[in-house]
Amino acid sequence: MVTIRLVTPDDATECRRIYAPYVRDTTVSFELSPPSDEEFEQRLAKKRGSYPWLVCEHDGDVVGFSYASQHRGRGAYQWDVESSVYVDDQHHRAGVASGLYRSLFAVLRLQGFYNVYAGTTLPNPASVAFHREMGFEPVGVYRNAGYKHGEWRDVQWWQRTLRPHDDDPDPPTPVEEFEGTAELRDAVGTGLADVEL
Repeated sequence: MVTIRLVTPDDATECRRIYAPYVRDTTVSFELSPPSDEEFEQRLAKKRGSYPWLVCEHDGDVVGFSYASQHRGRGAYQWDVESSVYVDDQHHRAGVASGLYRSLFAVLRLQGFYNVYAGTTLPNPASVAFHREMGFEPVGVYRNAGYKHGEWRDVQWWQRTLRPHDDDPDPPTPVEEFEGTAELRDAVGTGLADVEL
């Protein structure tokens, strides 16, 4: 049984378990040490109201998560988000990341967002290929942007357009205002067909 759904506070421990190895063992995340359980719970709570945070469950276990967050603080950026996706080591190459992203993008379109951005630490051929496959286009590289695991690291930035750009866009609607609606349920389920567990 596979589901994609909105995160709940009870998912914080499992999401942190998935995220911690990315911090500890890779340069995918620029954090230098994994967040504590309490810190991760606070992050989850902070992001849940305005922006979507989704989890993929397989037989009751969280196997991946994806979320959107504010791109920049100035008002003219309000139609833009940054996205992230993390998958448990045991479930790579099973469509979890693409399924989560498809669902995330559907929710963001429902909310009224127009652009989604993502950063990938270089070199990372798998992440580069994944973002291309998901419809992102490269927009630039920050050279020597971060120092981790004994080396300076470049970050490539990507952009994906979610919808045609209107001349007079309404402000995006917080995801919490859609909770319990069929529209949100349908959007969240968009990526399920990608997951092969």
